Amino acid sequence: MRIVITGATGHGGTELLKRLQRARSEEGADLELVGVVRRQPDQDAAPYHGVEWHTLDISAAEDQPALESALAGADAVVHLAWLIQPNHNREMLRRTNVAGTAHVLAAARKAGVGHVVCASSVGAYSPAPKDQRTKEGWPTGGIRSSHYSVDKAAQERLLDGFAKENPDIVVARLRPALMFSAGGGSEVGRYFLGRVLPRLVPRKPWLPLLAIPKEMVFQAAHTADVADAYWRVLERKAEGAFNIAAEPVIDPNALAWILNARRVMPFPLAVLRAVVEVSWRLRLQVTDGGWVDMAANAPIMDTARAHTLLGWSPKHSSLESLAEMLDGIGAGKGREASPPLKPR
Repeated sequence: MRIVITGATGHGGTELLKRLQRARSEEGADLELVGVVRRQPDQDAAPYHGVEWHTLDISAAEDQPALESALAGADAVVHLAWLIQPNHNREMLRRTNVAGTAHVLAAARKAGVGHVVCASSVGAYSPAPKDQRTKEGWPTGGIRSSHYSVDKAAQERLLDGFAKENPDIVVARLRPALMFSAGGGSEVGRYFLGRVLPRLVPRKPWLPLLAIPKEMVFQAAHTADVADAYWRVLERKAEGAFNIAAEPVIDPNALAWILNARRVMPFPLAVLRAVVEVSWRLRLQVTDGGWVDMAANAPIMDTARAHTLLGWSPKHSSLESLAEMLDGIGAGKGREASPPLKPR
C-alpha cells in the first residue's frame, strides 16, 4: 500500500509515521510511505527514514502539479497539513487550511487515489451540551468565534462535497479530541504559548489555587493512540467519520489534580475570554479568545463507532496524556514547529 501523508513532520504526522513504520517492520505490512511537507526533516532520523519526501506548499496554486505528482500511484492519502499560527494572519490560515484541503482533494481525484483520510477535529462540531455524549451525526457547523473551528467546519463541507461527487473514492475523517504527548511539547508549546511562556512551565506544576471556569470541560487523547486509529482506518479502508478520545473527561477537578492545585475557584468564563483576547490583541501571548470559546462549547464525544468498527481503544488515559504533555513542554521535548509561512 502506497500512503501519502501531508503534514508528515508535524505533531500528528510524526506519530503516524512511527505507527506506520512499526506496522511495516513488526507487523509485516507492505507499505510505501510518502511525505508531503514544507521543509524536509533529517532523513537519517527516525521515523523519517525510509520515506519518499516531496517539498511543496499545498496552499499554492503553482505547486498543484507537484502535489499531483506526489499523489500519483497512491492507494491512500492522509491529509494532516494544517496551520494554527500565525493566527493574526487570518487569510494565510484560510489559504492553507481550507484552500489547501481543496487542493489535496483535487489532486487525489486527478491521481486516482482510492482512499482519502482527513484530519478533522472535535472543533468541527457545532456547540453541544457537556452533559451528553455526542455521536458523529451531530452537526459540524463549527463555533463562529473560533478561526480553527470555522476552518474545520469548512473542511468538513469540502469533504462532504467531494464524497458526493466521487462515490468511487472512499472518504474517511477522524475527529480527535485535543492531542497530547511529550514528543509534541515543543510544537504545542510554541503554537499555544509562544516562544517565551513555555519556558515558564514547570515539569511538575504545583498551584495553591486554580481559578478556572466551570465550563472548561473537554476530552483529550494521546497522539500515539490517534495515530493508531489512522492506521486502523487505512488498514480496513474504513469510511465515514470517527470520534477519537480517551477517558476520563477532563473537568476543573481533574485539571486541579494534574496541576497539583490545592484549591479550585470558579472563574467567570467571560472574564477569562476577555483577558485572553485582549492579551492576544496586544501580542502578549499567541492564543486568541476563540480557543476559550471552543473549549467551553465543543461537545463531549461518543467514541463507540471507533471501538466497534476499527477495534480501536486508547492505551493512554486522557490524564496520562495531559501530564505527559506538560512534562514535555517543561522539558522542551519534541521537534520544533516549522517556522510560519511568509505571506505571498
